[in-house]
Amino acid sequence: MQTSSSRNRSDRTKNLVGFVVGETRYAVDILRVREIVNPQEIVALPHAPPVVIGVADHRGEVVPILDLRRRFGMPSEAPTRRTKWIIVRVGKRSAGLVVDAVTEVFGAGEDSTRQLPEVGVGDAARGISAVHSHEGSLVFVIDVDRIAAAAEAIDPRAYLGGGERGPG
Repeated sequence: MQTSSSRNRSDRTKNLVGFVVGETRYAVDILRVREIVNPQEIVALPHAPPVVIGVADHRGEVVPILDLRRRFGMPSEAPTRRTKWIIVRVGKRSAGLVVDAVTEVFGAGEDSTRQLPEVGVGDAARGISAVHSHEGSLVFVIDVDRIAAAAEAIDPRAYLGGGERGPG
């Protein structure tokens, strides 16, 4: 399944790509999604933040891969047939978000918006930009830039032959 802001979308009201991590429903802005793919081979990165499980060579680009289970404080699990990577744009680079399953592409507007819950110190770091009610459930829209911040300092070329040494 490929998605891109440069392609014409037939239904412009569908603005979110839904997915699940654990039992919780999340979504990401469709304009940030480059592609949804099956997991690929990963090269582990020494001294990387725990959420960054490695990098992958995806279509000629070295992409940091982030485990959203780890990011949300959940234990990692072995991939299943439903596990997907959502390749998202982060600035001029891409990052892969490991999710338990992609659910649907759907639309959410002002009428479905709910107030973000305040749960204490660190709310800004949680990486949630909005909450919507969709088909009777709450869907948390992630802030791609905040979620992928852990991968910003990593120069993945250093691990796949493009550089001399990695971070750390």
